[in-house]
Amino acid sequence: MAPPKFMGLSGRPLSMMVSAVATTGFLLFGYDQGVMSGIITAPAFNNMFPETKDNSTMQGFVTAIYEIGCLAGAMFMLWAGDLLGRRRGIIAGASIMLIGVIIQVATVKDKNPLAQLIVGRVIMGVGNGMNTSTIPTYQAECSKTSNRGLLICIEGGVIAFGTLIAYWLDYGASYGPDDLVWRFPIAFQVIFAVLIIFPMMFLPESPRWLLSHQREAEADRVIAAIRGYEEGSPEALLERNLIVDSLRASGGYGQKSTPVKALFTHGKTQHFRRMLLGSSAQFFQQVGGCNAVIYYFPILFEESIGTDHNMSLLLGGVNMIVYSIFATTSWFIVERVGRRKMFLIGSLGQSLSMVITFACLIDGKEMTARGAAVGLFTYIAFFGATWLPLPWLYPAEVNPIKTRAKANAVSTCVNWLFNFVIVMVTPIMVSNIGWGTYLFFAATNACFIPVIYFFYPETAKRSLEEIDIIFAKGHAEKMSYVRAAKELPHLQPEEIEGYARKYGLVGHGESDSSTEVGTIGDERRDVEKNFSGQSGNTTNSSDEGLPGRGRGPSVVDEGGVESGFGDGVNTSRKADN
Repeated sequence: MAPPKFMGLSGRPLSMMVSAVATTGFLLFGYDQGVMSGIITAPAFNNMFPETKDNSTMQGFVTAIYEIGCLAGAMFMLWAGDLLGRRRGIIAGASIMLIGVIIQVATVKDKNPLAQLIVGRVIMGVGNGMNTSTIPTYQAECSKTSNRGLLICIEGGVIAFGTLIAYWLDYGASYGPDDLVWRFPIAFQVIFAVLIIFPMMFLPESPRWLLSHQREAEADRVIAAIRGYEEGSPEALLERNLIVDSLRASGGYGQKSTPVKALFTHGKTQHFRRMLLGSSAQFFQQVGGCNAVIYYFPILFEESIGTDHNMSLLLGGVNMIVYSIFATTSWFIVERVGRRKMFLIGSLGQSLSMVITFACLIDGKEMTARGAAVGLFTYIAFFGATWLPLPWLYPAEVNPIKTRAKANAVSTCVNWLFNFVIVMVTPIMVSNIGWGTYLFFAATNACFIPVIYFFYPETAKRSLEEIDIIFAKGHAEKMSYVRAAKELPHLQPEEIEGYARKYGLVGHGESDSSTEVGTIGDERRDVEKNFSGQSGNTTNSSDEGLPGRGRGPSVVDEGGVESGFGDGVNTSRKADN
């Protein structure tokens, strides 16, 4: 019997389609970041919205109000994300963005167009905030754990390509009639929204979300389709049962939504510290000045370096090519170099780049000011290779399964809140303190270095359950979590149970037989018996790690939950989160 299909696809082609739609969501995110940069000072735009002409405060407000909408969307998903589901959340987010685009391009002169533009940008932001909170989770829960870092880094890199498209579209539209100059770049977002909405209507829901709502039959079909198994096969049912075990271990099976108060617990699981680590990465990304450069690159060139509008747009487009090229480098180095080193290298490079920029602007001479362009180019290169993808990856890794969805939503809220602040104040800073703007960003990037060095543990090449053990080890042995990560050896699946027991993540002699209720427990034993008989793979770890065996503590492979149906089918673990 053939595997079940969605959109006529199953197995690897279906997984690739899921990734393509998720990537399109972040492509739209990147496009939104760049689209206003080329039109906010365009004469045609200023004639339509005269309040923005030569008014840096209003330019900042019109651009930044979008981030307030994004913040509202992320906060909505913090509350309703687990109830709405991944698939419906993405469809709703893209649909809301589509409505916001239509409102913006439908503005009419002498009919209060600025108010309509602002309303449209807020609505579009709500949709984008919903998507940026949901898409990474959906992608992770429909992918293998071994691909987790690469896929999220690809999403981060695609943000740069979206911004690249926006810059060059702005530049091309600047040669057209007045309406084309600003209406077409904004309207172009409809294409991305449609490419998200319609495929998502036919793609599957996350199997982990389905099982957390006890919709086992639907989850069985999704797992079989994405993995390319026959529905009801021993392999598909075994993977379903692994997810159920891990959800039960974390208290998430049948729990519609994790309570917010769980984010503020300490102890061996360190939920609060881990939420702060993920959120601080998003905070650092924004106050480091990335969107000051991305949103306002043409304005920075016009006001700081003295180029005309056309040359500023052209240089902005070239800068985005550099941005996109360096954004792809993270795909190849993120596992080899590690998260900590990439954070540190990026912070140092961005700080030195801003030093070059402000140093070249101090004397106010045109020839010297051109050197500032070098600083902005090197800044965006360092940012694209390091700080662009890492703040999206690190929270997904460092937060435990029980609080991951909520903690990721909090970190996204932090991103949009400070995105708004930086985008709002940047044109005002450039107008009032000039080169001091770049001195400020040079100093803030330098401040990141000691925080990262002393507080950010390395997560590269670690399974998600090893990361749990790192924090339990640091808490139990009263040591730095950075040191705990360095001292903890890379563990094999069969070693994880012993370390989890040692640091109190499971209890000694604990039995899960009381939690194995209903037909799933009976079905599990039959599946394992059949699976072992068919594959000849009967290992102690697969036997001892399963609930209901009466053989002491079990360990649910958290990596399996993060991926939806993970890699370690021979290891499960009960985590006391």
